[in-house]
Formats: sequence, C-alpha cells, structure tokens
Amino acid sequence: MMDERKIETVVRGRRTSDGAGVRLTRVLANSTVEAFDPFLMLDSFDSTDPADYTAGFPMHPHRGIETITYLISGRIDHEDSLGNKGSIRNGESQWMTSGSGILHQEMPQPSDRMLGFQLWLNMPKSEKMGDPAYLGITPHMIGRTQIGSAKLGVLSGQYGDVQGVTPDHIQATLIDIELPKGESVTLDTKKHETVFVFLIQGDAEIDGQLIDEKSAVLFGAGDYIQLTASKGSDLRCMLFSGKPLHEPVAWGGPIVMNTHEELDLAFRELREGTFIKHD
Repeated sequence: MMDERKIETVVRGRRTSDGAGVRLTRVLANSTVEAFDPFLMLDSFDSTDPADYTAGFPMHPHRGIETITYLISGRIDHEDSLGNKGSIRNGESQWMTSGSGILHQEMPQPSDRMLGFQLWLNMPKSEKMGDPAYLGITPHMIGRTQIGSAKLGVLSGQYGDVQGVTPDHIQATLIDIELPKGESVTLDTKKHETVFVFLIQGDAEIDGQLIDEKSAVLFGAGDYIQLTASKGSDLRCMLFSGKPLHEPVAWGGPIVMNTHEELDLAFRELREGTFIKHD
C-alpha cells in the first residue's frame, strides 16, 4: 500500500541581505539543519531591480559543502580558484563541490528579472576533505518529462526513467516543476529520503493547506506527494530529495564541518594562507 507524505513543517522565507549587499529571501538556515538534513541553506533570488543584487558575492571561501545555484531567469558571472570562469544563464545551474576548500565569486548581472535560488547541500564526513570540483548544468543536460499538465525538469538524480546529471559527488535529486493554475500532480518519492518542496513562484495547496510562495514544505514519511497550484496563478516549484546524513554539524559562515575543532582549523588556514589544498 502506498502512503501519501503529509506536511511535517512549513518554513516561510524571510527577507535579508548577504554578500556585498544582495537582497534575497532566506528560507533554510541554521535553525532548520536537523529537520532538513542533508540540506543546509536555501536562498531565493527574485527581483526586477538590479540594485537589489548587482553588488554580488565577491571572492569567498567554502569547505565541506556543495553549493547549487539555479537560475530560471537572469545571469550570474562566476569564477573560482580551480580556474573555472563563466556565466550561469536562463535555465542553467552551477554545481560546486567545495570539498577541502575552494574560493569563488558570483556576480549577478542586470537583467529583466533575477529569479532562482542557491542551495547548500551538506557533504558526508568521509568526503568533506576530498577534491573540490565544478559542474555546469546546461538546459540540454536536464532530463525532461511530463505528468499530466505538469512539466518536470530533472536537474540531478532520477525520476522514473528520466535521468538528470548524476556524477559521483551528487547526492540529491532536484526537480524543477511547472504546474498550471488549478491543476494537480502526484509525484513519487524515495521512501527513506528527506523530501521538501520550495515554492519559487505562485501559491499551492498541499495536504489541505494553502501555502504561500517563497515557502519550503517539509514532508513526513511516505511514498508520494500531491501538489495543486492555486487557482490564481501558475506554480513554479522545486522538489528536493536526499538521504539524511545523521552527522554532527559545525557551521561557521561559508564553512560547514563536523566539529568546532575542524572549523577552527579551517579559519586558521585561511589566515595563514594554507586553506586551498588543490588548485
């Protein structure tokens, strides 16, 4: 017998700023780490005013996490200490594995609308000090399928027979969902994984509740979820699914390790110029 996943908690995003003054909506943060394991931070970008975001995120370090940036619309120029340099554009994603340490910067460029998100995905203790890596996901690499009136874009992992990008370091399934107003969709989920949806644009009815856009909805145990777009607008949302790590989290700014001793070491290495292990 198949069981529907019910809402466990709803996290409403709050307006804040980060980087050199980028205005954004922070959805997941330190307070949600345990419930949303292995997902750490989720920031949403949505603005038609370049003054909100062009200050960008100048060069900064990361260790112990994967950062995933996905743009529905807009452009972000980026470069890192591995020598990667380029732009993320409409429908593209940047997946960066920081591992033992990387420096990078992300500089949003003026556009009609900047719409997307950045997700921080925790890395297992056994991989935190591994080699850093970079992956650019372009639209032709995204698996496409349709369920009724719902259009699905599988960025990573797999949904049914549809394959997204799955190199070894990717440990989560990310699915972009477009659902016309008033329409519903039922989506199968992996039984033993943490599953949540983030409403990027538009409201949704889930488990008998009307959920506002810019909210993350965490589900309890089960085999599938049901989503209904509100009658007022089309829905654009992301489905995230990943195996919880059940490991201690020591989070200090852009670095996430397992112990405070490891955090202290990372910041000492930054001060001493020994942070980067692989160029």
